[in-house]
Amino acid sequence: MIEALKQVGQNVLRSYEEIGGINHLDGSNLPSRIRVISILEDYQSIVFPGFTSEQPIHRGEVPYQITELLHRLARNLIKEIGKCICFRTRKAEKKGSLCVGESFWDRRCELEAEQVTLELLSQLPELRRKIHLDVEAAFRGDPAAKSHEEVILAYPGLEAIAIHRFAHELWIRNIPLLPRMMSEYIHGKTGIDIHPGATIGESFFIDHGTGVVIGETTVIGRDVKIYQGVTLGALSIRKELSDRKRHPTIEDEVTIYAGATILGGDTVIGKGSVIGGNVWITESVPPYSRVYNKSTEYIMIPKG
Repeated sequence: MIEALKQVGQNVLRSYEEIGGINHLDGSNLPSRIRVISILEDYQSIVFPGFTSEQPIHRGEVPYQITELLHRLARNLIKEIGKCICFRTRKAEKKGSLCVGESFWDRRCELEAEQVTLELLSQLPELRRKIHLDVEAAFRGDPAAKSHEEVILAYPGLEAIAIHRFAHELWIRNIPLLPRMMSEYIHGKTGIDIHPGATIGESFFIDHGTGVVIGETTVIGRDVKIYQGVTLGALSIRKELSDRKRHPTIEDEVTIYAGATILGGDTVIGKGSVIGGNVWITESVPPYSRVYNKSTEYIMIPKG
């Protein structure tokens, strides 16, 4: 057994040399999945104080707890964002003629990470305002919602949107890896797949949520409501054209029902439109339209 395992180990080591593209050896550390989850938990504790802790939070304790959370969140963000910036820098260095010492880049990455972290944390009050509007949209939009607290504690759509708004702030600051790790963490948890590049307006509500896919270049306006199984995706496109707008634009006050598929970067769903369930759309829809599948004839066969 020992000799067999030794041979297996040698084969694995040989594969590191022979198979390219899946190794990250002799490079700086990549972001930690465990720390990403910790970052998101602290972020949610700041956004929803009193909702995520086991013990009640008294008003007099809030300043101390928020200070502690912010310091821990800042430390973890600087560390993980710094790794991402170093990864981005070294990737660019390989493509160009840039070649300098690692210690130089480590310091440069840390300084940029500190700046990005400060910008990100400065956005927390604005993120809380937007998420409050998302909570209100869910409460208004779902007759089954009995309270705002129920929406915050139990609605996967809200959690996915809250994480997306945070990840999007990293995305627009050209931070690689980390935004996708955040979006895929919440995707695995909720079944809702929102690319961090998607631009989403205020008062957004995803009802039920499982199977929702929102692509990278999607633009969504205000007061939009979508149901489970909706895809806002791209038509088939070559990799070299990936920088183009590939996903649809959804204007204000649109409702999209379950199972609808809307594709293409030139596709615009006009303001106030209602898109019925299970439709397939690859061209623009004028404002205040109603789009439904043609009625299907059902045949009922009595028993016996």
